[in-house]
Amino acid sequence: MIDHVSITVPDLAAATPFYDAVMTALGVPVVGRDAGWLGYGLRADAAHPERCYLSVLAGAAPEPASRRHWCLKAADRAAVDAFWRAGLAAGGADDGAPGLRPHYHAGYYAAFLRDPAGNRIEAVCHAVPA
Repeated sequence: MIDHVSITVPDLAAATPFYDAVMTALGVPVVGRDAGWLGYGLRADAAHPERCYLSVLAGAAPEPASRRHWCLKAADRAAVDAFWRAGLAAGGADDGAPGLRPHYHAGYYAAFLRDPAGNRIEAVCHAVPA
């Protein structure tokens, strides 16, 4: 359903190691950057409408109590774990350790982080291991 998302952080230099780490853990490529922008994923086009894209832009900090968050798909549970560990190592804060969230569905395995600016980021795997 999501084609692309843009979020803001007040300190792009502090956000860069965090987003590079969590996106690498999820297998999402860096596709560009400059002094005011980071880009991850691949832009959709006529030949690839399934693609999605995240822009991290220099801008205002998020509201501290916001329930807003972005959820990224993970290929498997190990990728959710890697996302969480990489985010913590790169300056993120724990906002929910990897684990099952059965109140969503029996196979919902997710982890939550706060980026250095306070944005809430989730990674989820819906697959049940064989």
